[in-house]
Amino acid sequence: MSNKGKKVKVHYTGTLDDGTKFDSSLDRGEPLEFTCMAGQMIPGFDAAVETMEQGETKTVYIPAADAYGERNEELVQRIPLENIPNGDQLPVGQTVYMQGPTGQPFPVFVQGIENGIVTFDMNHELAGKDLNFEITLVEIEG
Repeated sequence: MSNKGKKVKVHYTGTLDDGTKFDSSLDRGEPLEFTCMAGQMIPGFDAAVETMEQGETKTVYIPAADAYGERNEELVQRIPLENIPNGDQLPVGQTVYMQGPTGQPFPVFVQGIENGIVTFDMNHELAGKDLNFEITLVEIEG
C-alpha cells in the first residue's frame, strides 16, 4: 500500500553518523505533517514514509544525495563589505536571510568577514552529510 499523495503525520528524530541529533519532532511535542511524495520533504524521507503503515516505526539511512545534496563550493560567495547595507553588523557564524531576485527570502550562513570581504555559504547546513532518521508514522489522513 502506498501513502503517495496522502497527508501523513510522523514523529522523527534525525541524527548524523556520529550520533549527533540535529532535529526531532519529539522535542517540539507535535508530529510533522506533510503530503507524502509531493516534494515537500527530502527525497529519502519521502521514500521511507511512502510504504509505511500507521503505527509503524522504522530507522532509515539517507545518503547526502537523497537528503540535502552534496556541498557545492560554487554556493560559497565572497562579496565586498561595502556592497552590503549594514554589512558591518552581520553576525559571523550565524545564518541570516537575504532576499532573492523574486523577493523570496533564503537562508545564508555568514562564514566570515576578512579584509573587507564577507564570505557567505548558501549551502544547506546539512549539505554533504548522510542522515539517519527514526520515523514513526502516527497518522494517515488519506
